[in-house]
Amino acid sequence: MATVGVILSGCGIFDGSEIHESVLTLLALDKAGASVHIFAPSGPQKHVVDHVRNKVVKGEERDILEESARIARGKIQDISRADLNSLDALIFPGGSGIVKNLSNFSDQGPQCTLVPKVERLIIDALEQKKVLGFMCLAPLLAAKAGVRAGRKPLVTLGNDPDMARAVEAMGAEHKNCPAVDVVIDTQNQIVTTPAYMLARSISEAETGITKLVRTVLSMI
Repeated sequence: MATVGVILSGCGIFDGSEIHESVLTLLALDKAGASVHIFAPSGPQKHVVDHVRNKVVKGEERDILEESARIARGKIQDISRADLNSLDALIFPGGSGIVKNLSNFSDQGPQCTLVPKVERLIIDALEQKKVLGFMCLAPLLAAKAGVRAGRKPLVTLGNDPDMARAVEAMGAEHKNCPAVDVVIDTQNQIVTTPAYMLARSISEAETGITKLVRTVLSMI
């Protein structure tokens, strides 16, 4: 049985993990018979967003780990507890938490930095030849950390020219891809899919996410 770590970044498309993507990932892993451990960094979110009005709520603070626990139904650990010796793969669902809580891409663009524990985990996984899956905005983490590790990752964020340029500005390579498919970087064992960067429905997102999960598991 494969053991997979799923890394979350909060709870909600505008300020944390994309909930559909997170749940579809967990569902696909469960259906495939994988053992799953969920992790997130502790610490304050960049901000809290009212998801009805898509506006920042001033004066409110929430913790990334505590918010992620809502999706994990409480079964979650701090990312510092992620032990690659007991994990075969890592998967990162998307959402704005990728660019706000796991990195500062929302402010710095291609010159961004990653949360140190997140960057270290990805780099260590690359060095230990673990399989990595990233969806939606999360391939930005693969690009940045991969280049920092001396690699040139191949990833997709769909077909947005600005995102493609951002990936290439980091020193990685971008390939356009529809929501229902994946891009596989065989050299670095990275699998990416656009998910809600392009998906027009939850079923369309599910097709690409399930394909990503199955591909990741097949590469272990």
